[in-house]
Amino acid sequence: MVKEEMNKILEEKIASFKPGSLVKGKIMSILNEDVIIDIGFKSEGRALKEEFKGIQHNLQNGQEVYVIIESLDPNSNGFIPLSKEKADIELNWEKIEERFEKDEPIEGIIFKKVKGGFRVDIGVCAFLPASQTDIASIKNPNEYVGMKSFFKIIKLDSVRKNVVVSRKKYLEEEKERQKIEYLKSLNKNQLVTGVVKNIVDYGAFIEIEHGIVGLLHINDMSWGRISHPSQIVSVGEKIEVVVLDVNLEKQVVSFGLKQKTSNPWDNIEEKYPVGSVVEGKIVNITDYGAFIKLEEGIEGLLHISEFSWTGRIRNLSEMLSPGDTIKVKVIDIKKDEQKISFSLRQLEPNPWPEIIKKYPVGKIVTGKVYHITDFGAFVELEKGLDGLLHISNISDSPIKHPSEVLRKGQKIDVMILEIDPENRKISLGYKQVGENPKNKKGVKNESDNSEELRGDE
Repeated sequence: MVKEEMNKILEEKIASFKPGSLVKGKIMSILNEDVIIDIGFKSEGRALKEEFKGIQHNLQNGQEVYVIIESLDPNSNGFIPLSKEKADIELNWEKIEERFEKDEPIEGIIFKKVKGGFRVDIGVCAFLPASQTDIASIKNPNEYVGMKSFFKIIKLDSVRKNVVVSRKKYLEEEKERQKIEYLKSLNKNQLVTGVVKNIVDYGAFIEIEHGIVGLLHINDMSWGRISHPSQIVSVGEKIEVVVLDVNLEKQVVSFGLKQKTSNPWDNIEEKYPVGSVVEGKIVNITDYGAFIKLEEGIEGLLHISEFSWTGRIRNLSEMLSPGDTIKVKVIDIKKDEQKISFSLRQLEPNPWPEIIKKYPVGKIVTGKVYHITDFGAFVELEKGLDGLLHISNISDSPIKHPSEVLRKGQKIDVMILEIDPENRKISLGYKQVGENPKNKKGVKNESDNSEELRGDE
């Protein structure tokens, strides 16, 4: 009775079998190219071993698997043809479609190299074009066989059950995602290490993790004066920089190098108080003065007007050279503007109170003409002290140029007309001495070689 019932159940089960049915079977034998499976039918079935894709080497007798019945007619070897690949499609297609609709990656194994690309097991058999395998060009395709990775589904044919995937697209999107996450993790004043990729006139581009490239502006390289970024960094150099700003929208990062150290101007007033005498090195000379460096990042101006109380200074380069060490007095600090001013003359007492006493207005003194201009002549009264003899105070008679009356190096008597100690100026008079300069014995006039005189100006 029991036997009859079991036979009846078996007959009903066999009757339910038909081509295209999804059934569960048990592996009975593993051959070189085939896998023999018991599906509870009259005959055992056979599926191609290659359809087991990534688990080919892990198959075991007694292991349960799902297969699709291809036909109920045994082949020449007496086995029912089965398909593991079609069973996988049946079981996994819904998941595949969901991942495709949501544009989500799916995990799989590259298990076979084929013409134009690879076969990938993602639950179903998918095609991976060679051009979509990696971000970089493929040099050795065999290295990818057996690789486990994530893929993006780029094409799906639900009717034909065809799937095309891209590992390259997944890698690119993952790289971008990691880049964004890393940018979000960066904080202002954070130290990061990068490599100098390129140098331009206005700064250097630094590459940090995840291929992020940011600008290190020339103004943020050093607290001191630099003329070109190459003075600080070189291409290929590994460098630690400070994060100054992160723009997530534009994916732009700004870096700083000088910010790794404290701003030397922060305690400038305590370190170099006004009135103190300091020593520095001349770094630049201009028409209006000399720039003096006290330390890295601290430079100030010694204006030409602060060189001497009385002396005439026309060419600073004749007095000083870049690299010279000099002592000066600090006379002004503008911390917010990062400016400091120096004086050389204030290292000595102001001589003008004594000059006023020595050269009172109306006094006649002897001086030497040392420079002639269109508007007059400069007369040296003593070493380091001179006055201006204006053309209007040279002669009672009209003259077109001072060289009609005076010559360079000539000694003459002049009268002190005015003294301006605040602006360090002395005005002189020649005609006020009481004699007519044009008729004065020994003085060249217009008939003399005035061109030679003008050449001395």
